[in-house]
Amino acid sequence: MMKNDLVKRIATVEIPVSNLKSSIEWYGNMLGMKCLVELEKAAMLSFNESKGVPTVYLVETADTNSVSFTNTNNGVVHSIIDFFTPNLEGFYNFLIDNGVEVGPLNVGPEGLGGFGFQDRDGNWISACNVVHSGQE
Repeated sequence: MMKNDLVKRIATVEIPVSNLKSSIEWYGNMLGMKCLVELEKAAMLSFNESKGVPTVYLVETADTNSVSFTNTNNGVVHSIIDFFTPNLEGFYNFLIDNGVEVGPLNVGPEGLGGFGFQDRDGNWISACNVVHSGQE
């Protein structure tokens, strides 16, 4: 078996949250995600049930250390997940209008870019308008 036959795609990104119910609501309202499965202290969310679309697994826990890291080369705080939006500026303004903490909107000369924002637990997540090879 070849190593490229073993792992095919990202299945799930797991995010710690302090209150499952309000986080399900936040991810639904702010990102349009739907709850596929809700357990007592965890929930699986997705945009749709298509093959290859990663899910987000919210886990209610007292250990809600922020999910992010600082690039020590330039001081930029990075998230571990980028959500795609075709309307970067529109989504940026939507989040601001809804009281979400957002970082600077970074757009290059080709109109491609992104920005970071915080969920209700302070986890930095990001949005971008970049389409990579093989993505629709």
